[in-house]
Amino acid sequence: MIGQLPRAALALIGVTLLGQVVALTNAGASSAVLGLSLLVLDALGLAYGLRAARRTTARTTWRLAAAGRGLSLASTISFSVDAVRDSQPWWWVGVGSGLAMFACLTAAALSVSAQRLETRQRLAFIAEVVTVLSSGFMLIWYFVLNQALRREPDLRWIFELGYPFGNLLLLVAVSAVLLRGAVARLGQPLTVLLAGILLYAVGDTAFSAVRVDGQASTGNAYANVALVLASLIMTVAAMQQCAAPTGDAGAPGPARMPAWSTHLPYVAVGFGNVLLLVVTVREHAFLVWGGLTLGQTVMTTALAVRQLISLQDSRRLNVTDTLTRLANVTGLADALERSTQRHEPVALMLLDLDGFKQVNDRLGHHAGDRVLVEFARLLRQSVRRGDLAARVGGDEFVVLLRGIGAQGEAVAVAERVLAVLAGNPLHVAGETITIRCSIGMALPAPGDTAKELQHRADVAMYESKRAGTHGWRVYHPDMADRRNRDATLSDALETALDDGQFELAYQPLVDLGTGRPVAVEALLRWRHPVLGPVAPNEFVPIAERTGAITGIGRWVLEQACRQVQDWRRDLPGAAELYASVNVSARQLREPSFLGDVLTVLTRTGLPAEALVLEITESAIVDEQVAVPALEALRRHGIRVAVDDFGTGYSSLHLLTRLPVDILKIDRSFVAELDGTTRGAGVAEAVIRLAQVLGLTTVAEGIETTAQVAELQLLGCTVAQGYLFAKPMPAAGFAASVRDRQPTA
Repeated sequence: MIGQLPRAALALIGVTLLGQVVALTNAGASSAVLGLSLLVLDALGLAYGLRAARRTTARTTWRLAAAGRGLSLASTISFSVDAVRDSQPWWWVGVGSGLAMFACLTAAALSVSAQRLETRQRLAFIAEVVTVLSSGFMLIWYFVLNQALRREPDLRWIFELGYPFGNLLLLVAVSAVLLRGAVARLGQPLTVLLAGILLYAVGDTAFSAVRVDGQASTGNAYANVALVLASLIMTVAAMQQCAAPTGDAGAPGPARMPAWSTHLPYVAVGFGNVLLLVVTVREHAFLVWGGLTLGQTVMTTALAVRQLISLQDSRRLNVTDTLTRLANVTGLADALERSTQRHEPVALMLLDLDGFKQVNDRLGHHAGDRVLVEFARLLRQSVRRGDLAARVGGDEFVVLLRGIGAQGEAVAVAERVLAVLAGNPLHVAGETITIRCSIGMALPAPGDTAKELQHRADVAMYESKRAGTHGWRVYHPDMADRRNRDATLSDALETALDDGQFELAYQPLVDLGTGRPVAVEALLRWRHPVLGPVAPNEFVPIAERTGAITGIGRWVLEQACRQVQDWRRDLPGAAELYASVNVSARQLREPSFLGDVLTVLTRTGLPAEALVLEITESAIVDEQVAVPALEALRRHGIRVAVDDFGTGYSSLHLLTRLPVDILKIDRSFVAELDGTTRGAGVAEAVIRLAQVLGLTTVAEGIETTAQVAELQLLGCTVAQGYLFAKPMPAAGFAASVRDRQPTA
């Protein structure tokens, strides 16, 4: 804080503290130093307070504070004149100004707490304020009011009783700010102002206590120092506000009650009990009041402890998800707000379970709860000590990563989470389920709010979800929030099939030895009448999420099978041509999938051995679903290919048990072929693996003749890519076959 103060404030602090050292070491100068210090500090507080009111949105607070300082200045001047002239009117002006000062400072403190409370909250708040008020009243009663009331009633009671009650009002006002949680959102200048008001109440109470006890109040060094320091703090607060950027609000927005402020009433109860014991011993009344006071103290202390335990339990329930025992939305918001206020380096990780709805639908909600609980356990196991994991929705989780200095640290946590999930399958309802999730991460930019950070992490998670790879994405400014676009596409997909907006393109799979096409892969294309061409990687994930892929997939299968059967019958040299059709994980899970495929083959007349169904690695991770479906297909003579092999999550152990016939080498591995052993490493490994398992290989993404030559040397005999042909309409493929001359 000291480093943020303007130079004028630092100079004022230095001069004031030097003056107090002089007062403490020279009793004769104490009265003069006190009067001069208060005059200068109140005058500066008035001037800077009015200036601060013009530079901030918390104008009311600073105007009231400036008014209080001006009234304090008037009171000090009046009492000083009375001390010199012994003039009763000046004394009354001083008393009136002082009482008005208490009213203004109380109003200033209360004006920063603008949170609205419901009826039950209001009653609880009043009870807590009364508890603090009662504790303060006990202190003032014993040290001030008790002595003052022993005197004969006269008009001086206005002074003797008014000032202690004014201090009590200040105490209650500051306590109200703490109890309503407003202090959690205050700017530093207003927080400093409240600290000064609180210290003023304590110092003036001590000042009044020594005065009514018959001592010369100006001779009590510690009471003097407390008053001067309180005035100094309030003045520095105004100077700090003036140095802040114009419009830098000290006024709070909607506030949440900080956890520590809930203990304030219990501190007040404890203080009251200690005061009772001290007074009983000090007044030599232990025999009369000792047992009663001790019993009262123990009773209220035990009750307070019980209430504190209940409060902690209640708060734990308020911030904890009851199913997973992770933090809930409230707990996450509290932690994120604390980290933001402390300027901690953090990152936010959003995790959304993949396929959770299918688990609920197929195995029931009890199994779904088991998955959530197990995921929470594995998540706690994966994150670092000090990170906060929270469940914020049905199958949505968030991790607040603390102390993140670079993107790589957040990525390492995400990779660890995915690895732990992959290595710990869950056995539930007689099935083995590997829990998968999509992760989005965001690191804060300067000036970010918690809400903005959450939004960016949400955008990144959605990108990861759309990719469908059970992976992670880190937010980048180039990422667009595609949710509105995806919602539009989702609505359009509902009628696209019936409106004839889909069409198929065909890309040949070529025998590398003869150059002759041996198959065609059917590729779906969507031409929307308004949106225009929509890329498959944009609409297919949406179709899978909404379930529209089932109907679309049946249409693709039937169109491709009918077209290939026509070519086999009518096109010269195409009698052995086979169709390769992509199938999504969603289609594999459909109970009617096998029946739909067999029905299409019957209707179109295409032999089962002339159909290859391509599936991705992510579709075969769940063995309980994939293996039976693939085995049933192969029993009917339909072949199965694993598309983009090497880019997903299947293991070699799983591959040995899967009923597949073809491995398609992903284009990313083909692109590495450069005539070197290192470049051919992965492609060669896949080809050798296929040979050992008795499978055929197909290379994707061929663009150069050099790649063709290298693949032939490695033992791959079939490939597809732009070198041979781009995806084309049915008529284009037929024309290319007719025009093709036999080549060696």
